[in-house]
Amino acid sequence: MNEPNRPRFTPQGLIPTPEQTAIQQAQNKVALVAANAGAAKTTTLALRIGEALAHKLAPEQILALTFTPEARDVMRQRLLDVGIPYASAARVEVATFEDFATAALARLEGGAAERVEQARQLKPCALRALERVAERYTGKVEYLDIRTHNIALSQFLDIQLTLKATMALDGVDAEYIGVEEAAELLKTPLVDYLATLEYETLRKGGDEEVQFRGPYDATYDLACQLSQAPESADALPGYRVVVCDELHDLNEAAFRILNALIARPTCYFVGAGDVDQVIHSKLGASEEFMERRFAQVYPGVKRYPLTHTWRHGPHLAYAMRELKDKPVESSLPLHTEIRQAHYGAGAGCGERVVEAVKAWKRDGFPLEGCAILLRDRHQSIAVENALMQAKIGYRTPAMAGYLQRDEILFLRGMIAIALRDLASVKSLEVRAAIVEALAVFGELPLGPERLESAKREVAKHPQLINDFHKLYIDGEAGGEQRGGGARGLIAAAIDYAAGVDPAAPADVPLRAICAQMDLEQAAKRIFVRPYEASVVSKSVAGFIAAAAASGQTLAEFWQALNAAEAFAGRKREKDFVTIDCAANAKGKEFDHVILPFLEAGEFPSQLADKGEEENLFYVAATRAKARLTLLSPEQPELRSAYIARMRLAATAAGAEQAIARNEAAGAALAPTRYYLSAGIHEAQQVKALGAKFDWPRKAWYVEPGADLEPFRRWLRN
Repeated sequence: MNEPNRPRFTPQGLIPTPEQTAIQQAQNKVALVAANAGAAKTTTLALRIGEALAHKLAPEQILALTFTPEARDVMRQRLLDVGIPYASAARVEVATFEDFATAALARLEGGAAERVEQARQLKPCALRALERVAERYTGKVEYLDIRTHNIALSQFLDIQLTLKATMALDGVDAEYIGVEEAAELLKTPLVDYLATLEYETLRKGGDEEVQFRGPYDATYDLACQLSQAPESADALPGYRVVVCDELHDLNEAAFRILNALIARPTCYFVGAGDVDQVIHSKLGASEEFMERRFAQVYPGVKRYPLTHTWRHGPHLAYAMRELKDKPVESSLPLHTEIRQAHYGAGAGCGERVVEAVKAWKRDGFPLEGCAILLRDRHQSIAVENALMQAKIGYRTPAMAGYLQRDEILFLRGMIAIALRDLASVKSLEVRAAIVEALAVFGELPLGPERLESAKREVAKHPQLINDFHKLYIDGEAGGEQRGGGARGLIAAAIDYAAGVDPAAPADVPLRAICAQMDLEQAAKRIFVRPYEASVVSKSVAGFIAAAAASGQTLAEFWQALNAAEAFAGRKREKDFVTIDCAANAKGKEFDHVILPFLEAGEFPSQLADKGEEENLFYVAATRAKARLTLLSPEQPELRSAYIARMRLAATAAGAEQAIARNEAAGAALAPTRYYLSAGIHEAQQVKALGAKFDWPRKAWYVEPGADLEPFRRWLRN
């Protein structure tokens, strides 16, 4: 395949940059694109597919891989956006790694195994795996602490997912070195390692057919198949062009599948990613793949840059250039504002969030374009309470609101016991969750069936909470004394709560209960990862601080909590802001991003990997399109180091010059199209008048020949 002088595919609706054109024409065996955030990675890969089709390659010989269904759908849309006819685009295979692996295994195995889409549906198999661990290993290995509550099951599923994504199980022979040493080598709790082995035995049905596949199991199973029987790669479709989006999310299991496809002599590969967006190391993501692994297998790998961002203007682009010390440019004539505000004893961070949201609304922008991105969930307590007091609606799409988190449900349960009033919690589901939280943090040895029964009983008959320790502590003791251990702590705390004066200041009994329970140490026992335990402790501290700040009695605080739950649970179609963790925002973008609690010890966290923390901040900041608001402490020495590293003052003049340059470049395109200065809130108005949207430039335009009079107010020149 000879590299032509000019591209054969001419896209619609955009003018590719020289960087994009070079990638569009790439004919190397393996081409890796180092792309910045918002650099139109998906659009550029669509251009590469368009070029392949222009060279008369059959659409069925092209494969586009992504890591999430959302990214898959965006890729399909981008094929159409760049002008590939629907009939051709529909024949290009666009799939997640999991979709692709599922189809490949169905061909290899002669049929498709049952696909379990939700992790919660795996609970019965996980419980059975833990039962088998107890049956096989109790008395044979030491320190076998088997727990079956939802937190323990969730942690187990996360751990086995990490082991599969990294293919770590392949490198350890437990029969040779023993299960205890194998677990230690894998840095995995012994129970979770043994449960993973039993879980896989149950899932794969021994020597029979695979019984089911949960999330990411197909990717793992296909990777295992290709490793154990390399000749099975011959059964995979023979694609001529393979592209992969968000390559920074690549893990070992996905890499083995990708390598089996690329290894075909006639296959050409283009992958685009940003190593500065590697934030999913728990799922095996690593910069190693883009920086070294491909080159080790394919020494002739060609690297291409994609430096221009089309998401935000030069002010934010240059700030990120300083933060990450890499080339970042923006060709947008857009001033992405970067505002700063500080909080202290007088006005807390939550109040500053509210001010930022109100300023956005005063400027005429819809609240739906505003996102508050947190380092982690414990920070949402102050933010949610401040928004509720200001009557500002919010949603927490991927992150449960603070009132539904296990540690807060536990404290809500203790208040309900103190006031003998669980009935004020209207939701049966929340009542059941409170019972489970009491059992989890009380470390009660309730078996799965007994716990489910307790949840049903108390949810239906909330007055049973008043006799919680008689029914579910003493009742499970089998006549034993309840004075010692965790069971004694929870019993003593419940006895204390039952005698609390409802008129007492709300924070006083809560502090006493946490002290009696030694809740911080309990969290360290319950949560496998130290970071998760620290988040729980901070969440509890934030809840108690909110109780103290309210100035309410325990009874008043209880009423306020239930009212807050009703407020947060309202379904809103408009006039709401989004609250989420920064890690959940990757791949998304928002008109206005607010980053609260930018302080040392919070962001970056001292308990997390330094490099991944920096990447997480980069991901969070680069979600912004029109405005970024940074909230940090009043004392400079307490502020996150990331703010200073952005060198906002030093880069401002250069950013203004870049905007002027970009405006001049846009004016030069006037014979081809007339770009408009319409803001986000005016999008529907100019669209109704006939304007079109340039996706890479993120700008509305009018084509030559159209009547410009209706657009006069938005014409840039």
